[in-house]
Amino acid sequence: MHPLGEPPQSALQPPLIEVRHLLKEYATEGRVARVVDDVSFEISTGETLGLVGESGSGKSTVARMVLGLLQPTSGEVLFRGEALPPIQSGRMRDLRRNMQIVFQDPYAALNPRMSVRRILEEPFVIHRHKPAQGLSERLRELLKCVGLDESALPRYPHEFSGGQRQRINIARALAPNPQLLVLDEPVSALDVSVGAQVINLLRDLQHSLGLTYLFISHSMPLVRYLCDRVAVMQRGKLVELGSCSQVCEDPRNPYTRQLIAATPELPAIAGAM
Repeated sequence: MHPLGEPPQSALQPPLIEVRHLLKEYATEGRVARVVDDVSFEISTGETLGLVGESGSGKSTVARMVLGLLQPTSGEVLFRGEALPPIQSGRMRDLRRNMQIVFQDPYAALNPRMSVRRILEEPFVIHRHKPAQGLSERLRELLKCVGLDESALPRYPHEFSGGQRQRINIARALAPNPQLLVLDEPVSALDVSVGAQVINLLRDLQHSLGLTYLFISHSMPLVRYLCDRVAVMQRGKLVELGSCSQVCEDPRNPYTRQLIAATPELPAIAGAM
């Protein structure tokens, strides 16, 4: 068994993502700052792994290395058994089609000068992918997946609420048919009821599309609701890893207990979900 409590991977569910001994250092003002320190975990196909920790714990840095947006100082990330190639390589650009991200801030993540149509068309241009059913039909399908309709296509981001903008962000991430979605605190900028609706949408999409999620959060209630397993980070290190029920009901690490105590269950969240 993994020393942090990780259960063995099922032989029927080979890992989609393998993170091996990731380390990230930055040289600043004559000293070296280590922001990620020997982090290892796996994510099985169709699974949701929650990566939790306070601000500055290193979880977003890990996510960017998983996506191949940031080069680790040492260690490696494997996607379906293949080590991620250098960031600027053609092969990495091909792999990025299978790995997409939904950002935290739905207001900043959309170009205000672009219509929804152009926003959703952009991934097809970047990845040089032509949908089999035709682009217009694919755009309508993407909007339907996230609970919007084609009347959104000619409109601009400022015409939508925060929750609707996050739905557009999710639709854009789904455009190239990815296998992995990294969800970087996707509801922290939304109010509780709207955020709960987005979380339920993500659950439904995972079941219908067979997606794999890396869900980054500081909220243990959200992680427990959405995730199969949870990895807890503190000061760049992975301090606990296991099933959500095991970690939430019987945490081994004092820092995990602090996180659970700091984010108790909220009736508004439970009711909205």
